[in-house]
Amino acid sequence: MDLMRAARLHLPSHALTIEDVPRPVPGVGQVLVKVEAAGVCLSDVHLIDGTLTPTYPPGDCVTLGHEVAGTIAELGPEVTGWTAGQRVVLQAGEVRDGRLLTRGVDYDGGWAEYALASVGTLFALPDSIPIEQAAIIPDAVSTPWGAITTTAQVRPAQAVGVWGIGGLGAHGVQLLRAVGACPIIAVDPVPAARRRALDFGADLALDPADPRLREQVLAATGNQGLAAAFDFAGVAAVREQALTVLAPKGRLVLVGLTDKPLTVTDGTRFSYLRHQILGHYGSEENAVAQLVALTEGGRLDFSRSITDVLPLADAAKAVQRLHTKEGDPIRLILRP
Repeated sequence: MDLMRAARLHLPSHALTIEDVPRPVPGVGQVLVKVEAAGVCLSDVHLIDGTLTPTYPPGDCVTLGHEVAGTIAELGPEVTGWTAGQRVVLQAGEVRDGRLLTRGVDYDGGWAEYALASVGTLFALPDSIPIEQAAIIPDAVSTPWGAITTTAQVRPAQAVGVWGIGGLGAHGVQLLRAVGACPIIAVDPVPAARRRALDFGADLALDPADPRLREQVLAATGNQGLAAAFDFAGVAAVREQALTVLAPKGRLVLVGLTDKPLTVTDGTRFSYLRHQILGHYGSEENAVAQLVALTEGGRLDFSRSITDVLPLADAAKAVQRLHTKEGDPIRLILRP
């Protein structure tokens, strides 16, 4: 039996261990991918600390990693149109039996030397896109892309706000710039994150503790407020603050995940202004292909997004760095 190294999360104990496990064999309609790069996401941190739990638990253990890029190592039966050695990036999940399952959460992911993938979750990767940058397109880029273009339906020249300029929020700013939102107002308590927001294309970066925040948002938007606000932090205080600066018919889109209650402090104002609160998760099936094409076409650039690349053996160290924000990481990459 061929073995491979994998970072396994033991769900009952929340222990993360590097183990030798059987190398998977691709079945009908599947390929085996040699993982070249796998992203470390804040949701991985929350899976390990128990804040998040799989909706459809795969058992007592799961290999983490939903941001994956690599090369095809082996084709399963009845697979056509793909070749061994081809560079690919993997969708972060798939629908099985009518249920949306997330890679590295509900089934084994890419924090391993090899990962299984259904052919429907494969996207060809042009040589012009570095493998580390490609790996983060599913989720770190595709999730804010879906939130902006599908859930919020942001249009050019609309005023927008982004709360939380981490791995998702930083790309949210960049993508909002790409679709012509204006002005883009970023909000984060960390000075380095605010500087990053400006680097990535925000017009204004504010501290949520600033008592003049609402005044500044109104000044920047012609006294109108925000057409759309995005909570990438998953924090109750963020949601309450964002609701105070929405324009009439404005949308608050909840992207950051939290198990805390959602409250609307002033229900009358909320109804009078016809505000909306929209939940968001993941992205449409065509999002990764769109983003690969935009990147290849020079419209998007993720060269600043990769803070560091670490070996798979340092998975726990990468998780800790993301948790403590050591070095102000946007995205950390594991390379098996």
